[in-house]
Amino acid sequence: MKFLITLLAIICTVAIGLSCKKTSTVNGGGTINPVPSISAISPSSATAGDPAFTLTVTGTNFISGSIVNWNGAALPTTFLSTSQVTASVSAFLLASAGTANITVFTGTPGGGTSNVSVFTISSVTTNPVPAIMSLSPASTTLGSPAFTLTVNGSNFISSSAISWNGSALPTTYVNSLQLTASVSASLVASAGTVPVTVVTPAPGGGVSNSAAFTITPIGNNPVPSLLSILPVSVTAGAAAFTVTASGTNFMNSSVIKWNGVALTTTFINSTQLTAPVGAALVATAGTAAITVFNTTPGGGSSGTINFTINPVGSTAKKFLFPRSVNEKFVVATKSETAGNADWVIDEDGGVPQSIPTPAQSTVTAGTPETYWTGAISSWGIALAKLGHTVETLPATGSITYGNAGNPQDLSNYQVFVVDEPNNRFTTGEKQAILNFVNNGGGLFMVSDHTISDRDGDGWDSPAIWNDLMTNNSLVTNPFGFSIDLTNISEISSNVLAGNPSNTILHGSQGNVTQLGFNNGATLTLNSSANANVQGLIWQNGFTQTNTHVMSASSVYGTGRVYMVTDSSPLDDGTGAPGNTLFMDWQLYSHASLFMNASLWLAKLQ
Repeated sequence: MKFLITLLAIICTVAIGLSCKKTSTVNGGGTINPVPSISAISPSSATAGDPAFTLTVTGTNFISGSIVNWNGAALPTTFLSTSQVTASVSAFLLASAGTANITVFTGTPGGGTSNVSVFTISSVTTNPVPAIMSLSPASTTLGSPAFTLTVNGSNFISSSAISWNGSALPTTYVNSLQLTASVSASLVASAGTVPVTVVTPAPGGGVSNSAAFTITPIGNNPVPSLLSILPVSVTAGAAAFTVTASGTNFMNSSVIKWNGVALTTTFINSTQLTAPVGAALVATAGTAAITVFNTTPGGGSSGTINFTINPVGSTAKKFLFPRSVNEKFVVATKSETAGNADWVIDEDGGVPQSIPTPAQSTVTAGTPETYWTGAISSWGIALAKLGHTVETLPATGSITYGNAGNPQDLSNYQVFVVDEPNNRFTTGEKQAILNFVNNGGGLFMVSDHTISDRDGDGWDSPAIWNDLMTNNSLVTNPFGFSIDLTNISEISSNVLAGNPSNTILHGSQGNVTQLGFNNGATLTLNSSANANVQGLIWQNGFTQTNTHVMSASSVYGTGRVYMVTDSSPLDDGTGAPGNTLFMDWQLYSHASLFMNASLWLAKLQ
């Protein structure tokens, strides 16, 4: 019986009715250890760079000698019960993103290794650099009581904090475009100017541009500052309209002046005023000097912005470059600089400007592109040199069509430029855009390559444009093309042949011979959806059919559409420092192509 293994020791006391108990033993009386099993781990994930922590493993068949393994290496383990053990995970193991296989090992006799539970180490999310556009209020009087300061801008996150003269204020996050903070009476007990910034913590993050808050001595009104007006022009003989002035240090008693004459002014807040402009004031072509005036004591007049009254029959057109409240468009918002996108006509101190400065009325034939700062400033300057007006929809603006209460309603413009949209259009926005084109507007569409999601919301520009054309509640594929989920880089000379009268390719701004892509998509045309769709440039080596298209045009209703499927050819290389930029506007025949397309959309050729 030397090698007899007693598998079951049965102790039965039948006489007194006791049940039998079974145990696993080996020769000599030892117990066989069970194989452990994992049902859960807590936590199951961390972020790269996190500090050390304790991992709790839940399961079955744990014993006092069971060990938790991290990718096969033993961790210091504490036995709590047969269903739970804990282990210490060092910060060293969390230094890099990836996954780790968690197992529990029990030694012999018996024992073994459990099933695997995966622990995830996520990449560090880099916070964006915040930017301030305005403060509300932007001033107060010495000795005022405590108040709430509202900071408007972009790239705010829940951990962003408003800083008052370098000291953080208790801050409330409203959304990515607005923060509020309580300013105590003690902070406005001395007259002067206080720098206000927004600070976003690491990783990434940083300090925004500075905005000045003015504390005015008792009895002295501040000097107003006029930053922009809307609209900036009308045609002689236009009907009465409302002008909106944006700036700082506006008061209840502030007035908008038209060539020195006060208009009936409505105070909105310290950064915005409105006033009606009668038809008689715009009956004759010319310019009018717009200022804002604050009364004494103190006070004074702001700088001047010229309002243009175009002659009847003028060829001057208005181009609107959007800036969405949801950072929707990479043309002029934050997110203009997210993911190395920097599609801005003009920015001052890192903040995109609704109306470019210096004023476009001062642009002459010899004005350099650097007059304005932004990656598409060359485009804006080129349009201004031809006498056209460029504006940017502010962060608080709305994309509407036929809304008389919106001074930047699409009906007030001839061309709407949307460069690489970064979030889905709402149903109302889709309808506004399609109605704008259907009723005669021009839509300049710019896409980028597939997997170019700038803000991590799951939508990139090809998907967003395709969603507009297939999910708009009005019409399917209104323009007759769709964007392929492709990514190409090449310099193509495969330009539409045999059509010298095509003014996009052979217009007043020159002939188009080449188009260069630095990671762009392609188009597929569908003439059965829209017989007016026209391919303009194809990839090299492909026939000029309905596929492998890099640029196209179409007509919808009485309006026109132009599409290019890469944003880098529009880049003039002068965007914000630190962004990946392409000096492409000046290369090949890009300037001729995009200026011809702009004028074609405006029905000037």
